[in-house]
Amino acid sequence: MVDDHRDIREPRARYLEEHAVRVTAAGSSAAARRALQAAAVDLVVLDIMMPGEDGLELCRRLRATTRIPVILLTAMAEDTDRIVSLEVGADDYVTKPFNLRELLARIKAVLRRTQSLPPGREPRSAETYRFDRWSLDPGGRELVDEAGVVTPLSTGEFRLLTALLERPGMVLSRDQLLDLTRGRGAAPFDRAVDNKVSRLRRKLERDPANPKLIATVWGSGYRFAGKVERE
Repeated sequence: MVDDHRDIREPRARYLEEHAVRVTAAGSSAAARRALQAAAVDLVVLDIMMPGEDGLELCRRLRATTRIPVILLTAMAEDTDRIVSLEVGADDYVTKPFNLRELLARIKAVLRRTQSLPPGREPRSAETYRFDRWSLDPGGRELVDEAGVVTPLSTGEFRLLTALLERPGMVLSRDQLLDLTRGRGAAPFDRAVDNKVSRLRRKLERDPANPKLIATVWGSGYRFAGKVERE
């Protein structure tokens, strides 16, 4: 639980602990990084508005180096601002003010759909997807290029890419992709799928402005246009 206001973070932490969630509270991004190094953490609840290194920057760093799910706490209500939260790699967001019961429900939902386990204990899949110059191990959630370099994926990006790779050549509407990737009944906001596709193209495509792997089917949705091999 990362928030620079002690009088806010401690009551939240107490509420979660009363409902069987072990919580480590941190008052800054630096304190959060120390806590992450000291113990296995299943999920980070992170306030955006903090002095110094804010929550968005810490979320970017976490996404680049770990697979730990992140829920951002934001006072921003505009759709474009919510999109920013997911673009930096957050798995979910909660808009202030919120009920602590809602926060607990979001935590449980994210943990269910990410199947979070301590580092080194994630089950490995026997099947790997190979396409273009990439390979994706669904069990380890690792996207690796031909040089062996790992490209981090947010949970949303991973679920979207997996949905496409499982159905190469099939046109999937935005609604179908939302059903396949969001993992719960929360209402999506407009362009959620489009933004995840844009982020994936920037990571996967040789020329994101002229995509060859994830094709847009105007008026219908998207399809994976590359050849996919399973091992």
